[in-house]
Amino acid sequence: MQRAQRNSLRLLQWMMAASLALPIALFVVAAAISYTSTNDTADREIERTVDVAHEHALKVFETIDRSLAELNEVVRGLPDGIIREREPTLHRRLKRLTDSLPQLKSAWIFDANGKALVNSLVSPPPDLSFADRDYFYSHVDQSIGTFIGTALTPRPPYQGARFFGVSRRRESDDGRFIGVIQASVLPEYFESFYARIGTDPGNFFAMGRTDGAMLAHFPRLDHELRLDPTGPVGQKIATQPVHGLITVAWPSDGIERRIAYRRVAEYPIYVSAGLETSAIRARWLATIGQHLVFGIPATALLFLLLVLALRRTQHLQAEAAKRREAEEALKHSQRLEALGQLTGGVAHDFNNLLTVIRASVDLLNRPQLTEERRQRYITAIADSVARAAKLTSQLLAFARRQTLKPEVFDVGARVQSLHDMLATLLGPAIEIVMQLPAEPCLVNADASQFETALINMATNARDAMQGQGRIVFKVEATTTVPDALVQLSASPDHGFVRVTVSDTGVGIPAARLGRIFEPFFTTKQVGRGTGLGLSQVFGFARQSGGEVTVASEVGHGSTFSLYLPRVPPGLLPQRQAPNTAPAVAGSGMSVLVVEDNIELANFAADGLTELGYSITLVDNAADALAELVVDADRFDVVFSDVVMPGMTGLDLAQAIRERGLGVPVVLTTGYSQALSQEGTGGCDLVQKPYSIEELSRVLHRAARIRHVRDGAAE
Repeated sequence: MQRAQRNSLRLLQWMMAASLALPIALFVVAAAISYTSTNDTADREIERTVDVAHEHALKVFETIDRSLAELNEVVRGLPDGIIREREPTLHRRLKRLTDSLPQLKSAWIFDANGKALVNSLVSPPPDLSFADRDYFYSHVDQSIGTFIGTALTPRPPYQGARFFGVSRRRESDDGRFIGVIQASVLPEYFESFYARIGTDPGNFFAMGRTDGAMLAHFPRLDHELRLDPTGPVGQKIATQPVHGLITVAWPSDGIERRIAYRRVAEYPIYVSAGLETSAIRARWLATIGQHLVFGIPATALLFLLLVLALRRTQHLQAEAAKRREAEEALKHSQRLEALGQLTGGVAHDFNNLLTVIRASVDLLNRPQLTEERRQRYITAIADSVARAAKLTSQLLAFARRQTLKPEVFDVGARVQSLHDMLATLLGPAIEIVMQLPAEPCLVNADASQFETALINMATNARDAMQGQGRIVFKVEATTTVPDALVQLSASPDHGFVRVTVSDTGVGIPAARLGRIFEPFFTTKQVGRGTGLGLSQVFGFARQSGGEVTVASEVGHGSTFSLYLPRVPPGLLPQRQAPNTAPAVAGSGMSVLVVEDNIELANFAADGLTELGYSITLVDNAADALAELVVDADRFDVVFSDVVMPGMTGLDLAQAIRERGLGVPVVLTTGYSQALSQEGTGGCDLVQKPYSIEELSRVLHRAARIRHVRDGAAE
């Protein structure tokens, strides 16, 4: 019970731990999956965004490139003087071009010296040289196609936003350098576009040249930025020069970002888009937070319920412990009450028996006693001893420590043989009805104890009917057994024999049904009984592998049912020699008597000596074994008590067998727990108290079996 309680507490504690560990483990797994999913989603989003930025940049540069090509066709083959003459017309055309393209700040046509022939800003253009600008001098020495310059600040008197130049070389028909056509592109145009498509927190865009010069940046920068091609970003781009996805700390602000980059077709331009890794983590944390919003309260509620269950269980177990203590105190009180009943009942019966014995001894000591009176007193002493032995046997039977002598007998025949005795015991006012089966109902049990159990049940029925009424004795074979018997042992192959004793008495109140088999429990007046009768029935049934039950209703009598395991009908009942057989003379038979009680040892030795036995007496098993080791052949049989200090009688018998001494052993005891649990080990047993006549028969039979066995061996 206590182990089950500890297991239940341990189970609740494990459940409490699991209620935290399992959600945490699931949360960790879900968090890992969510983290991977969030990063994958962010990568796909970044890739789509850089695709948009790439398409936008490509269209912008292609549009500018076509516009420059158209301007170049307009002025192709025209000398600078004619271009100056047509400057107002060309100015208006350039202005219309820049007004139609929001990405352009201005458009220019330069001569070979870097002076503006026409521009879209003012007419006529100031007499200034722009030969030092990268969009001009890059075309002087060779034809390089479309050139994209770095971000520049307008030169006075021009004002406005920063720009970078997109230019193409002007050539004569023979390929000589005659000037440059240039468009000033606004970085803020790209940055405004990036701001429109990059509305999520942590968005990032950049557009730069292949040499690392930044042209546009979002978020915008207050200073010019140039990436080092040999730096971390440049090295990673160099491994995949067309497009790629990297995680870097951006040099402008040191913020770590997840960035996708792509080169814009044949132009020396890269566009990139990305997200701050902190923003990606924030998305992941937001997703996890949604799980936690529901998971934490649910887990906390489950844990709280388990804590309450644990406390409730501990409280209930504490109450159960207190209740067990109270029950133990009640049982202790009941044991004290039983001890008082034992003192009043058993002591009363024993005192009556001792009074008869003492009076008979006193009368036997009187002189001139007639033979008839002497024999009567001796008979009274013998009857009193037999009654005392029966009372002791009832005590041991209830304790299930009585050493039974099982034999196979027919229950129906044995009940029938007791009819006359029961009629005398119950009296003429009680009608006896016996319902016995036609076929044999064999059991393997102690026949004497069975008869005692039947008489005890009959006596209990007689007292319940106050000496008049009807008792039905019924014997039958059955396979239906009470639940208690099913739990005690497995059902035998041949079922059970049920003996029921039904009376027409007053019945038993329901409150007392649970106690009627308790030792010393009786409803009779003090001194009228010990309360051991039904206890003997209970002990005999349990020790024989059976059960006894009772069904009763107040005013309608009671029915006691005794269940005993049934044996195969092919076995014949064994017959034993009657106890009234005369003593067997010793004829010089040598007996080694082992008994630690000197008075009992002398009684046995004197009685056997008078019958012609040769007696050697020792008071312990060790000395007996020493005698046998010296010369075992001088003894015909060993007669030993079971319960002795040190080596017991069972130990002595085992030692004799192990040494191969071949001397038969007869054991005797009034009670032995070892015998009740393990049996006699193949030795004959004489139950105390015994008579000299009975002892002589058992010793003679054991010695004769040895002589027959030794003769056959020869």
